[in-house]
Formats: sequence, structure tokens, C-alpha cells
Amino acid sequence: MTPPAAGRRLLARIDAFLDASPLGSAEPIDVGPLRAFLSRVSWPYYARPRPDLDLSGSGAVTPSDLTAAADVLRGSGTEVAFEWVQELVPSMESSARDSGLDVTLHPLLVLDTLVPAATPEGIALDLLDADDPAVAAARVVADLGFSVDGTAVGTVGARERDAVLGSRDAAADTDSRERIRAGRTVTAVARDHTGVVGVGSHQPIHDVTEIVGVAVLPAYRRRGIAAALTTALARDAMARGADVVMLSAGSDAVARVYERVGFTRIGHAGEATPPPDL
Repeated sequence: MTPPAAGRRLLARIDAFLDASPLGSAEPIDVGPLRAFLSRVSWPYYARPRPDLDLSGSGAVTPSDLTAAADVLRGSGTEVAFEWVQELVPSMESSARDSGLDVTLHPLLVLDTLVPAATPEGIALDLLDADDPAVAAARVVADLGFSVDGTAVGTVGARERDAVLGSRDAAADTDSRERIRAGRTVTAVARDHTGVVGVGSHQPIHDVTEIVGVAVLPAYRRRGIAAALTTALARDAMARGADVVMLSAGSDAVARVYERVGFTRIGHAGEATPPPDL
């Protein structure tokens, strides 16, 4: 379904932002209608449709296009992954499925009017600077939070966080600190008396930003921490001049958390990766 003109213009702004977002950390290589981003940091990037082309037509991106981009990613030692805005490039979904990839369409949301969420009792929120020792804990909390799908309360908590912190290589945090120092990432953490229990970031480019990586230790879920972090990040983004604050949610259940603080669904962010056995 083709979005209305106003919605398409907003999606096009978001698409251009998503194309620019990796540029400080990856080398872009155009492969037909796709652009592969070859990572220069400690996390992988992906290939996505080129925003300078009109790829809204049927068959605009084919399975052979995906194969060519996947070969470029593999050739650089990068994991194969694709991301796109489904309403702008509808052929990506069918071509990815025809290529045997696992496809997920995530809710894509933008902030309409912020409905601030209260900070839970016993929790403090703050923004990190590049030299804050909590950068390491923030990365661990994100990894642990995303390792347990969904929004249900779990058992992974402060003890598991501290066990990982005591055994990891601090050099892994260098790239995160450099992004914070350069202003490409703004990271907020939620702390209680044990340390960091929640984390989230936004990544501003001019007047658009994306909220990413909002995660809470599973043992601390269902307390309003994610909503409070999202509120803090949205407020910071608007204070920095963003007039589009967007995000993609991992599921409908997660999207509802963001809707409660003022986000509205405008489309879908596509993601495709090879099945685990490939």
C-alpha cells in the first residue's frame, strides 16, 4: 500500500537519515539498487536500499540484487543483514523471502506529542559522557536485555550484569565512547543502588534522530524504566533541535510502550538475515 504524500515525505526524511546514520562508522559501497555498509567499528552494519533511487515499483529490488550485496558484506567479513523502510521499497520483503532469508517487519514510530513517563521510585536517570565508567555497564545491560526477548519479567539482573562486567575486555567500549565524544550517540542510563539497570540512546543527525537500544535488565522489567528512559531521550533530542524523533520497535508489545509516551506508528522497518543454520 502506497502511503499518502505527507506520510511518504516523512518516510523519505527518515530513510535519508537511516542512510546517513552509519556513515561515521562504516564505508558505503553501492551495489545496484542497494548500499552495503562495511563496518569500521566493533559492531556490524548491513545493506539497505539507496535513498537516491525510486524503488517503490514492483520488482525494484530482486533476489539477485540481495545476493550481490550479501557477497560484498561477506567479502569484507561482515555478517549478512538487510534493513529497509517497507512502505518505500515493498519489493524488499518478497525478494528477501524468495532468497531464503528470515524477514521481520518491525513497527516504525515517530514522536507526536510527548506524554512524559514518571521516573520509578528508587531509579535515577542521567546522560553519560564519553569517559563515564558506566559506559561499560550500559553495553552489558543492553546485551543482557536484548538476549531475553519480549517484555516479561525475567531472572537476569544485577548479579549477571556484574559477572559479565568482571570478565569482559574494556577495549570493547572504545567505539561507544568515541561516538559519544563525537556527538553521534547520546546515551542515557537508569541506575538503582546496585548500578546500571537500564539503558537507551539516540543518534542525532541535524533535525532527525533515532532512539535505539532501549533495554532493561529482565529482572527490572514492568516497572516503567523503559518508558522513563524514552522520555529522557526524547526530551534531550528535542532540546538539541530534533523535529523528527523516530524509532523501530522489536514487537507490537514493545511498540505499545512507546505509544504510551506519545509515539505514533507510521510504517514498518524491515529486517532480513540468513536463518541460523546458514
